[in-house]
Amino acid sequence: MEFRYAEKKDAALILQFIKALADYEKMSDEVVADEKLLTEWIFEKQKAEVIFVLEKNKEVGFALFFHNFSTFLGRAGIYLEDLFVLPEYRGKGYGKALLKKLASIAVERGCGRLEWCCLDWNQPSIDFYLSLGATPLTDWTIYRVTGDTLQKLTEE
Repeated sequence: MEFRYAEKKDAALILQFIKALADYEKMSDEVVADEKLLTEWIFEKQKAEVIFVLEKNKEVGFALFFHNFSTFLGRAGIYLEDLFVLPEYRGKGYGKALLKKLASIAVERGCGRLEWCCLDWNQPSIDFYLSLGATPLTDWTIYRVTGDTLQKLTEE
């Protein structure tokens, strides 16, 4: 099992993983990202990072993450936006390996935490995260403003 950071030439592969994840989450119709956007935001603007996990030189899973900041801790953390392992490679430790790799990156960078969200219906993932010692935050609700609502907010 090996890891590698994504490079600019991997935009199409990243998009394939994003689309596979969206399909799994029954959210395929929400994907508007394309290779050009991913190249711009991940590699040119450097707003996120991607790590692949490989089996025999084949990318079988990915994690897309970026830094956030905790004012209470006074330092950055890592926010895991997406983690996905191809179905035929699940149960072999790749997901756990990706999370361990991200934890190592967080520790190496002096980050205060590693966090992510999980869909409420995704019990296999919830069970997996709990088995690793992750703690669900029950006192917090995520709020989101997008699209026309985001634009409208700028005008008020």
